[in-house]
Amino acid sequence: MGVLRRMKYMKDTVAAAPDIAALAQHLAAQAHQPGAAAGGFPFNAIADVSLDQFVAVSKGVAAYDYDQSRLTDVAAGHGIDSFTWEQAARGWNERIKANPAVAQRFNQLYQAG
Repeated sequence: MGVLRRMKYMKDTVAAAPDIAALAQHLAAQAHQPGAAAGGFPFNAIADVSLDQFVAVSKGVAAYDYDQSRLTDVAAGHGIDSFTWEQAARGWNERIKANPAVAQRFNQLYQAG
């Protein structure tokens, strides 16, 4: 790597430092909030729906031949109203796509007993 390229890289890194520090502070604050799951932010409940509950509802739709339109019915059977389920499902699906550790844990829970 040439000297000029290294200088540009250092300049970009220094410019990004405040954003990185702010993100780190935000994540640290979330990890210390009441109800934070062991393991930190990626596993915190979304709309008060835990990953375990999300998996249970996701598995429960199998009884309806995986008819996705029945997810709100299955969620209701777990005490989750349709509005909350929609928020949680959207959030968990995004988190699973973005974080391999969450995807791995989802798969472990889904395949367990």
